[in-house]
Amino acid sequence: MNFDDIITRLYLLPESSKETLKVIAKLVSYPKGHLLLKADCIERNIYFIKKGIVRAYADHKDSQVTFWFGVEGAPVLSMKSYISGEKSYEHIELLEDCELYEFNIEQLKEAYQKDVHLANWGRKLAEHELVKTEERLIAMQFKTANERYHQFVTDQPQLLLRVQLGYIASYLGMSQVSLSRIRAEQR
Repeated sequence: MNFDDIITRLYLLPESSKETLKVIAKLVSYPKGHLLLKADCIERNIYFIKKGIVRAYADHKDSQVTFWFGVEGAPVLSMKSYISGEKSYEHIELLEDCELYEFNIEQLKEAYQKDVHLANWGRKLAEHELVKTEERLIAMQFKTANERYHQFVTDQPQLLLRVQLGYIASYLGMSQVSLSRIRAEQR
């Protein structure tokens, strides 16, 4: 996915504002398995996925709980670090070799101060992430396992081909055995 498409998905920007973002963006590449963000660290950068897929997870007792997947075009950030400069609670792991656009948070905030269009873009980024979190919370609280799986297949069918079933089961809040049973019933 190209830079302009990724940036304008959130908010339509004038060319001068896009140019400002292009100046502070850095294209980086990391291999599958790389931990892009680590829990209990203050993250200084946010990313947008040009190519690849990532997952966010938290350690819980002796396991990892996956709670988010990011694909091409998605922002990758710790909202806690981005908004309040505090330590994150999640790990972000690359599930494929990835190319990402990296933005330093301080440089972004400086750009927000100078350009109202970029400030609105940053606001839209935060709003978008808030809505995704709210939708996820509601799904986990009020939908059955079957409904969550059906919604997942409807919203993100490409993930079934690109992500280990164990991670998908964790994301859906069920065991891998339960996920296999639901998938068998759907056939």
